[in-house]
Amino acid sequence: MKKTTIIVLGIVMALSFASLLYLQVLYIEEMTSSRRAQFGEIVTRCLNTAARNQELAETKRYLEKDVAETERKTTEDSIQIHKDNASDIIQHTHQQTVTAKDGTVYSTFELKTVTTRPNNQGMVLKKRGKNSSISEVSQSLREIVKNRYVYQRALLDDVVYNILYTASDKPLEDRINFKQLDQDIKSEFANSGIELPYHFRVTTSDGKEIYRCPDYETKGEEQVYTQVLFRNDPSSKVGIVKVHFPNLSRYITSSVRFMVPALIFTGVLLVTFIFTIFSLVRQKKLSEMKNDFIHHLTHEFKTPISTISLAAQMLNDESVAKSPTMVRHTTKIINDETKRLRMQVEKVLQMSLFDRGGGLNNLKKEELDIDALIASVVDTFNLKVQQFGGQIRLDLKSEDPIIVGDKMHLTNVFFNLMDNAVKYRREDANLELEVKTWNDGDKLNISIQDNGIGIKKDDVKRIFEKFYRVQNGNRHDVKGFGLGLAYVKTIITAHKGDIRAESELGKGTKFIITLPTIKD
Repeated sequence: MKKTTIIVLGIVMALSFASLLYLQVLYIEEMTSSRRAQFGEIVTRCLNTAARNQELAETKRYLEKDVAETERKTTEDSIQIHKDNASDIIQHTHQQTVTAKDGTVYSTFELKTVTTRPNNQGMVLKKRGKNSSISEVSQSLREIVKNRYVYQRALLDDVVYNILYTASDKPLEDRINFKQLDQDIKSEFANSGIELPYHFRVTTSDGKEIYRCPDYETKGEEQVYTQVLFRNDPSSKVGIVKVHFPNLSRYITSSVRFMVPALIFTGVLLVTFIFTIFSLVRQKKLSEMKNDFIHHLTHEFKTPISTISLAAQMLNDESVAKSPTMVRHTTKIINDETKRLRMQVEKVLQMSLFDRGGGLNNLKKEELDIDALIASVVDTFNLKVQQFGGQIRLDLKSEDPIIVGDKMHLTNVFFNLMDNAVKYRREDANLELEVKTWNDGDKLNISIQDNGIGIKKDDVKRIFEKFYRVQNGNRHDVKGFGLGLAYVKTIITAHKGDIRAESELGKGTKFIITLPTIKD
């Protein structure tokens, strides 16, 4: 399967998983929003009922007070008892009128009352006839009850009128029974299936607080439910009860908790799929690099083998065999090519050993003076640089160049970096190589900079990968396996250091190594 096909398939599947995950998130948000709205409607209905109960309670108190007062006055004004020795039943008739404070006449009727005149032996009825006396008294009593009923009914209008225009004159704290309000709210919540703990407070219309429940706490105040008390009063006289639930968020999310595992599983599948696609792409890259490595490996091995084979054929030639000089020359060629072949095989085996971790355990660390080590490498490498008309500048300014490391491997690191500078030099300019050292705290910094062909920014990030070779660096005269910088990175990391590259195409490359000193 081609790399492009894998990437396209991965993108399509990743988008499908991401869309499924997004829809699940939207569903959870929608369910949460619906649950919150439903909860708000129930709370509002409960608070509305509790507020109405407060209004009814206030109305009841006024009715009881006014009715009691009216009954007392009516009894005094309507029933007049005159003491008389006669036992006759006397019927009196009075005109009664109910007038409101604004002057409106609500009712006018006759109120008949019956009194008895006691004799010396007590209160007795005059015997005009047994049946006629009882009938007359019963009829009078019915008239009294009827007239009182009509009168009290007419008084209700006056009482309501008084409530509307006089009740709101009292302060809210005198009009509201806060304990009863709390009980009403709790009862309404319980009847509606809400068993969450809540806190409430009562304020005036301008926000002045007049009461809060004893165990009041501010947690959950970001979601407050309000209800107006005495809504028919003037706006400046109404009260507002504010209720909030500390555990509301937990209660709302509990209704969609069953969706959380599905959401997690979808996320895990998405991450797993992305990782799988990433692994496939990476394996595809590694496969391409391995094929490239085999190609270069074959080329690197083929050249010395061909040279050795040719030299061997020359030794079989009688004319060559008769010339000691040609025999020595041919033998030297075979020996040099054999060393070269052995070095190439050794490099491959060494990287394989480091990949398995065995090479890292065999590092022979000792105290090293990096400045002295670099000076020694430069002295050896200077001859090769001069062959191409170049020069090496040393700027060793580290005050503390002592580290703990493996001398052989660090020497190979510096040789590799300098050798790359020679391999990738510019044809139109003399090679200039600069090596610096300096301290930064307890760290030792080493830089190796050249004026070569440089590296593209996209390739700089990958030059330390095994088998990776920069495409524009695959010149016909530059050979290698793509293992040199990977080996450098491995050795520096094994010394608990770090290496990075800075490069600009056409202007050169700079490698910066950071190693811990003995103090660190």
